[in-house]
Amino acid sequence: MDTLALQTPSLPTFFFLFLFVYLFAYVLVFRNWGPKHRPEASSCFISLAHGTPAVFMAVNALINTQTPLTFASPNSGLDNVVLDYSISYFFVDLLHYLIFLPNDILFILHHLATLYVFFTCRYMVHHGAFALLVLLILAEVTSLCQNIWTLAGFRRADVPAAAKLYELLSPPFYAFYSVVRGIMGPLFVYKMGVFYLSGLAENLIPGWAWASWMVVIVTAILVSIVWVFDHWVDWCKGRNYKAMKKVV
Repeated sequence: MDTLALQTPSLPTFFFLFLFVYLFAYVLVFRNWGPKHRPEASSCFISLAHGTPAVFMAVNALINTQTPLTFASPNSGLDNVVLDYSISYFFVDLLHYLIFLPNDILFILHHLATLYVFFTCRYMVHHGAFALLVLLILAEVTSLCQNIWTLAGFRRADVPAAAKLYELLSPPFYAFYSVVRGIMGPLFVYKMGVFYLSGLAENLIPGWAWASWMVVIVTAILVSIVWVFDHWVDWCKGRNYKAMKKVV
């Protein structure tokens, strides 16, 4: 199975798969949506196609690895397939941002940084995929809920059912996101940092690689925490405003 995975030309295959899914969503699924949200909804659609499948693919790769799992383990063939799958998704979504939302610098930088980490791990270092796959699971396990919440948010001003769905999903989504990104993610990254700083990855993962990965990962986690904190604040303000209106 591992040998077959190594022989699979997965990167170009996955790239054209995500490109097809994006165009399918843009041309057919969201053809009646306005020009403002149509590209963004198509981006959500390929995120749905990436997120949950990537979680199952990563879990499968970790379960079926034939080498001991450490932060410096060599990448298996299945690890590489998952990395190629995610590289392809982020590249297609990066093209979406460059074409439709070139001023969204934060997301463009996020995608470039993520591509850097995945690409160097996959094609240059050939070690360290274990940590990245666990982080990928933590990042994408909320994907299904987040994308449905986002799509509902796009239509909440026009469709009452979308507004109700958005309001219904917000608290559990924020709570789920907070636990995964605010607690589990930082704990795992702490263990990752301790391992690298101890020198256990020496001669397997170059210092420039793990140090740059840590910078990208820690920055991404901090941004995620700020993002969900801001949404909690907005949600609480909205609840307080509604409570005050009821009193009046």
